[in-house]
Amino acid sequence: MALTASTPQEPAVPPTPPVPLAALLSREDLALRQIAGPAGPEVTIRWAQTSEMSDPYPYLLGGELLLTAGVHIPEAAGDGGAPGPAADGHAGTYFDGYVSRIVAAGGAALGFGVAPVHDTVPRALVAACEAYALPLVEVAPRTTFSAVARAVWQLMAQARLAELRRVSEAQQSLAAAASRPDPVPSVLRRLAARLGGWAALYGPEGAEIAAAGREPDPGARQALAGLARVVTRGSSTTASDTLPGIHLSAYALGTGRGFVLGAAAPHREPGDHTIASVAAVLLSLLTGEHQSGTGAARSSALVRLLLGATPEAVAPLLGEDRWCVVHAAPDRGVPDPVAASALGAALGSPLVDPDRDVVRVLVPAGREPAAQPGWTLGVSAPAAAAGWPAADVQAARALARARATRVPLVRHGSRRAFADLVPADEAEAHARTLLGPLGENPALTETLRTWLSLHGSWDRTAVALSVHRNTVRQRIARCAALLGTDLDDPDVRMELWFALRREGPRGT
Repeated sequence: MALTASTPQEPAVPPTPPVPLAALLSREDLALRQIAGPAGPEVTIRWAQTSEMSDPYPYLLGGELLLTAGVHIPEAAGDGGAPGPAADGHAGTYFDGYVSRIVAAGGAALGFGVAPVHDTVPRALVAACEAYALPLVEVAPRTTFSAVARAVWQLMAQARLAELRRVSEAQQSLAAAASRPDPVPSVLRRLAARLGGWAALYGPEGAEIAAAGREPDPGARQALAGLARVVTRGSSTTASDTLPGIHLSAYALGTGRGFVLGAAAPHREPGDHTIASVAAVLLSLLTGEHQSGTGAARSSALVRLLLGATPEAVAPLLGEDRWCVVHAAPDRGVPDPVAASALGAALGSPLVDPDRDVVRVLVPAGREPAAQPGWTLGVSAPAAAAGWPAADVQAARALARARATRVPLVRHGSRRAFADLVPADEAEAHARTLLGPLGENPALTETLRTWLSLHGSWDRTAVALSVHRNTVRQRIARCAALLGTDLDDPDVRMELWFALRREGPRGT
């Protein structure tokens, strides 16, 4: 039994998994043949390496398919088939030492090329590989070592792609389970199914709160509860243990709350740590809500909204008077529910809405949103519930500006503007009249608004709107034609900007 406890340092993506030696042997183009040693799917290799050293031990990292043409074999050892007991004894001694050193270094298999140095694989080498349980593969004369190494790397790339796909599918599956009416049992069931074993949630006192999957024997179950106590005491955030035929692991949920996720699986696959870590993040959010009561408050607020209450009426349930709206876009790809929840946790709010390519987060005004690695953020001014729709528009505009200027975070300005000196009803009437020729065309209105905010930059406007710069030019030319004005005139630009700020976005 080997118990380990550590702070999680594993990468976000699983390491390249080993590939079965049998998969390499099945490649007809290589014409490889195993002639000694154990066979089966449990024999795996991690890479291929060529060496003609008589003692390759110092140069092996472990897990290799070591390829050799036998250049290092002394003439006295020959092919192990020379007549006479002296020759056989000398060959046996040499090959025993050679193979034992490969095994001691952790080599996974030995590939022997029968050309150009040797016509056959030495019999004494075959006997030594059988004695030390080292798989021995005969490499045909027409097969180069570089072709074998290339095939190994191809199989490794395929295995990595399959494992990444497995992790991605597991993330989506766990996120979907967390959104069910019974999120904690659903996440545990889904995790147990993905690991092919058992998953359990332990409370702050070490009691088993919920469990799912194939229940392990009492000894393993007791050992898993012991791992949960290890991480509950705060000495580490993860712990693992290995018993005959089963691997155990435990993950602390959150910081200082005392909840622990435990998992028991018959074997440890690459990517299992990543999958279990995703489940731990989701359960951290769920148990955090359970402990603080925010989950019940959010449910109550949602029910009241659905039954016709106004935002002003339900806002007190959320515990804050004023909030900021944050619009966040990932620097790469489209946000998934797990990434959105993690962003909300980083900003200090569980009120998260993944909406296509943008995540919206409602953050208490007292928690100043900060830039987040991998995200571009637009932040509104603080607003009470009645002002949330306007704050949502502010955050969208701030995000567009952050994207265009390539900065991680932009906040909506809150200082009093010159346009505020004009009575609101008069300003809005003037805006409707001035912008009337654009009609109900939100694309033209928003393009003009963004183009003016970016000082007439075609490229930055195109980036902000995610369109081609020629599309921006065409839309601005159309605006100038419909408005019958010169958009190069700074006075015209100023008047249009004031009107657009008063008129608000169209088509929303």
